[in-house]
Amino acid sequence: MFKKLGPGVLVAAAFIGPGTVTACTLAGVDFGFSLLWAMLLSIIATYILQEMSARLGIVTQKGLADVIKQELHNPWIRNSVIALIFSAIIIGNASYEAGNIGGATLGMEALFGLEYSSMYPFILGGLAFLLLYLGSYKALEKVFIVLVLIMSLSFVMTAILTKPDMWALIKGLFIPTIPEDGILTIIALVGTTVVPYNLFLHAALVSEKWKSKDDLKLAKRDTLVSIILGGLVSISIIISAAAINSSEVNNVIDMAKALEPLYGSAALYFLGIGMFAAGITSAITAPLAAAYVANSCFGWNAGFKDSKFRMIWMIILALGVFFLSFGIKPIEIIKFAQITNGLLLPIIAVFLLWVVNRTGVMGKYKNNLMQNIFGALIIILSVLLGAKSILTVLGVL
Repeated sequence: MFKKLGPGVLVAAAFIGPGTVTACTLAGVDFGFSLLWAMLLSIIATYILQEMSARLGIVTQKGLADVIKQELHNPWIRNSVIALIFSAIIIGNASYEAGNIGGATLGMEALFGLEYSSMYPFILGGLAFLLLYLGSYKALEKVFIVLVLIMSLSFVMTAILTKPDMWALIKGLFIPTIPEDGILTIIALVGTTVVPYNLFLHAALVSEKWKSKDDLKLAKRDTLVSIILGGLVSISIIISAAAINSSEVNNVIDMAKALEPLYGSAALYFLGIGMFAAGITSAITAPLAAAYVANSCFGWNAGFKDSKFRMIWMIILALGVFFLSFGIKPIEIIKFAQITNGLLLPIIAVFLLWVVNRTGVMGKYKNNLMQNIFGALIIILSVLLGAKSILTVLGVL
């Protein structure tokens, strides 16, 4: 089964980053198992959108931004949407990259101590650079399969160590409840899982791996297995965090320290390895997605090893290491990125649903009725998420 995994693994690795780990940790610490249903909903929504994106990529053999440019004939609308995509993905990924490397740094601190912690961002940046510069898509795919499996095992083992109450766990997964003060955490869980840049990444990657419409079944299975793996990681983090009595937990390493008296040093190492894998995979996929988006937006048609393609991911990666190493927090850039991402998710969800219903684009592979119903529900959810993101940045929430 693992030999047949492909682009979906990179998508799962991309949404299980330090932000997701922290959101899941806080959900478990603050609300126990009661928000597991929100994570399950997020995983279902992610699968539906990513399956559409993968199907679009295989049928058209184009990236999502390429199809947008092709189908939007009004120059003003087309240029506005492309500018929004470029701003949200390129600037957003640059500003969030420091957090991805920072998450991997926390994992290294848990595993190797604090003595050389100032060097960890440079080591991680160098590792990401080498994997992107020397690797082909196929090589990256193999690295990510290994890292995602390590991450999954690490977090699942930690969850098993906590010996959760199975009945309470099942209730949390399948009986929706909204605890007092829980609505923002629910939105955070969904927002950190349903990620706009993954839609662009997935459409681009499937056309790198598969060239025939006969491969749609393989792509669907790859997406399903990978998203389930990613969801299992998120759910395991919530379960692990629910076992903690302390309220002073802000990230997964705090969680490891809180679990250590109960479960020994194993918790620290399992969680440290998991956090390292979550951080380094996101630190690679964010620059990679930015390069694919720039490639489509500017119509470069550049290959994986083309100098233009490499220039984009190098800039994103370098900015991440720079911001983290020198303690710079580009608050205004991050706010701008949050606003553009808040606008981008509903717009892209609407466009994706529209384009996968166009016979001229998808032929017989267009959406069926059930896919459209689920898609419409996700668009409503994405509008709420986008509005919350923008209102939070503007200080209204």
